[in-house]
Amino acid sequence: MLILFDIDMTLLSTSGAGMKSLEDAGRDLFGAAFDATRTDYGGRLDPLIIHDLLVHNRIDPTIDHVAQMRAGYRDHLADRLGREPAIALEGALELVKAVGNRDGITTGLLTGNFEETGALKLESAGFSLASFALNVWGDDSPHVPPARDHLPLVAIDRFAQEIGGTIEPERVVVIGDTIHDVGCALANGCRVLGVATGHATGQDLERAGAHRVVADLSQTDSIVDWIMS
Repeated sequence: MLILFDIDMTLLSTSGAGMKSLEDAGRDLFGAAFDATRTDYGGRLDPLIIHDLLVHNRIDPTIDHVAQMRAGYRDHLADRLGREPAIALEGALELVKAVGNRDGITTGLLTGNFEETGALKLESAGFSLASFALNVWGDDSPHVPPARDHLPLVAIDRFAQEIGGTIEPERVVVIGDTIHDVGCALANGCRVLGVATGHATGQDLERAGAHRVVADLSQTDSIVDWIMS
């Protein structure tokens, strides 16, 4: 089996450090009037977030501008997390450890984060990157424009290349806190565990089609039993 965790508000909380760091990067590069309040963040891919931030501020989303925003975001996030570390959400560390100790399970990440910023958040909250053997990041879509729905298939292809052997989509479990996590899993025939620790309520996640919804990840044994079923 392949278990794919979202990061923000599923495994951890940065108390908004990511959004604040993107705004800081924009203001450094383009002036104090740079406005990050009109852009949607939850469950979206970082490349799309940066594109929209630039467009909403009437800045041409060129390759150079996107690269500058990405670099500035990383620097500001490192600084913010150094001052106020991310916090692992209830049960998250325990669940990652529990599934990682099970034979026949490969644990990984499926996230909208860039690799360098996602890694900063995880390490700040006390997670080891070594716990995640197969990771799909926000800029790993092979398509233009990218979409979160593309990422589970990337994970399945990487499983075949990196782990060896094929895996059926129904043996892939996506764990996330947004309707985007639910949607990308269902679009690819994967199972999905919705976690109501973000902005989406349990009802939101159920309506989106999650196969199971939990308030948080604290019921380790019950969640592992459901995954294995």
